[in-house]
Amino acid sequence: MGGGVYKKRLGKNLYRSIVVAKGGRYWVYAYLFAKKDRANIDAEELRSFRALAGIYSRKTDADIAKELNLKELLEICHDEESQIQE
Repeated sequence: MGGGVYKKRLGKNLYRSIVVAKGGRYWVYAYLFAKKDRANIDAEELRSFRALAGIYSRKTDADIAKELNLKELLEICHDEESQIQE
């Protein structure tokens, strides 16, 4: 979708998630919707998600760690230990 914004299919293609990325290191699930409820996000939403991706691109590891500690972000790990120390 460009600008650090990606659409990921989930649940046997029944759901979509909008993911914003920080240089391929952090992937932040920002929005989840059922495919049956809507086909896609609109142009204004895409602009907003691109702005959010820009914000994440400027965050440092310390910023991310702080947000994890404050429970503003929830880390989801898949068979790996956390890369960020709490």
